[in-house]
Amino acid sequence: MAAGILSGPVTSFGYVGLKPHQPMLFPAKDSVAWSRKTVSNGSKTHCMKTWNPINNKKFETLSYLPPLSDDSIAKEIDYMLKKGWIPCLEFDEVGYVFRKNSQIPGYYDGRYWTLWKLPMFGCNDASQVLNEIHECKKTYPNAYIRCLAFDNEHQGQCMAFVIQKPTCS
Repeated sequence: MAAGILSGPVTSFGYVGLKPHQPMLFPAKDSVAWSRKTVSNGSKTHCMKTWNPINNKKFETLSYLPPLSDDSIAKEIDYMLKKGWIPCLEFDEVGYVFRKNSQIPGYYDGRYWTLWKLPMFGCNDASQVLNEIHECKKTYPNAYIRCLAFDNEHQGQCMAFVIQKPTCS
């Protein structure tokens, strides 16, 4: 009886080896529909270098860009203020999360940066924040400096970007 069960025909599920029974799963690559669905950057699509990870730490939003000008920073701060968020400056010598004092899971040194003065409650102009940024840069020229935005309604950080990365790191 067992031999009769095993000797029966084997049913196919649509595949024989690695080739599907259906002749065409995708449209032809030279069709108009196919070209609309694919992204192309010419012949350089496969040879673009996006990031060098060696001695090149990436941080918050916009860290892949060259250093921001005062005008660019002012535009970002204006966006914060229009949203009703509170700007705040932080600085740190290391600038990234690391483990030094403990190997306990979830414990990291450098998780929090040092606050530059108090958050700027009541700030209504980007020039006020830019003055504080220049003062912080003058006081700590070899520190990472970032600007944060806090939402006092939702009690959370909404935005952060690095303003200065030290040149000696």
